[in-house]
Parts: sequence; structure tokens; C-alpha cells
Amino acid sequence: MTNTDMTALEQRDALPDALRVLVQELPRGTWEAHPNFSPLTRFWLQRHLMFRELLEKLQGGTRGYLDDVMDARSYGRNAARLAQMFLSELHAHHNIEDAHYFPVLQGLDPRLERGFDLLDADHHALDGHLNGLAEDTNAMLRGLSGNDPKVAAGTLDDRLTDFGAFLNRHLVDEEELVVPVILRYAPEIG
Repeated sequence: MTNTDMTALEQRDALPDALRVLVQELPRGTWEAHPNFSPLTRFWLQRHLMFRELLEKLQGGTRGYLDDVMDARSYGRNAARLAQMFLSELHAHHNIEDAHYFPVLQGLDPRLERGFDLLDADHHALDGHLNGLAEDTNAMLRGLSGNDPKVAAGTLDDRLTDFGAFLNRHLVDEEELVVPVILRYAPEIG
């Protein structure tokens, strides 16, 4: 049994069935061939892929450091750069969605309005997780010059694992709600 009744990001396994009406008609494998699949939609999906890749690189570096494959100096430099890019880009992406894209999309199909409320709640939940990720990254950077530098890196690795699961759940759900709306209604998004 999947946890589709729960709507909190940390508790759900998929979009609730009532919000999957368009993705059932327009499944993921058909998106790129659809006549309303635009360069903007491709760019938006590529941004989601970039977030997944940045998070994977950040965690890969952390695990490399924990496994003594990478020295502390290189790890700290790379982790700081990747974390800063990840956090700032994801925050900006969510702001654009909340301020520009979602208001245009939200009213196009009344069956999905609750879905946009869900995505908005996800963004607020992810803000808390982003703050925690920033705090754990800063603690790890400070800890690199301490007596046991791998403790904070281990904490960061745990945070990245949890955050990765939450982020992926959000991105998949967002894609499965938003892309079918764009394909079906072809709104003007600028």
C-alpha cells in the first residue's frame, strides 16, 4: 500500500489519485512528443535534473571524504561551492514557480487546484530542510579544522540522504502535476 492519502511532503509516496487525473491521460513517456511540449517546459525539467545532479555530487563528495577518497581541503572547497549553488538555485527556482508559473497554471483545471496548494506547502517544507542543509554544511565546514572532522560530515551525509528523498518526491510530484497541465492547456507563461 502506498501512502497517497497523506499530503505532507515527508509522509507521501506519490500524488493522491485525485491529483493524477491528467498524468494518467498524459503519462511521462509521452511528454516530449506532445505538440505542446515547449522549450520552456524542457528547460524547467532540465532545472529539476540539475538539482538532482547537484545533490548527488554533494553527497558523492561527502561520502568520498568519509571514505578517505578525498582530502579535507578539496572536500570543503567543493562542498561549499556545490551547496551554495544548490541552495541559491533551488530557492530562486521555487520563487519563480510561486510568483510566476503556478498562478498561471493553478486556475486552468479546477480538479488540480489542491495540487498547487500541495506544491506550495512543499516549498514551505523544503525551506525548512534547506535551512537545515545550510546549517549542517556550515557546521561541516567549521568541523573540518576540528579534532574529529568526520562527525559533522557524517551528519551532513545523513541530512543529504533525507533531503534527497524529500526533494525527489517533490520534483516528481511537481512534474506529474505541472507538465500535463501545460500539455493539455498550453498556457502563455513568460
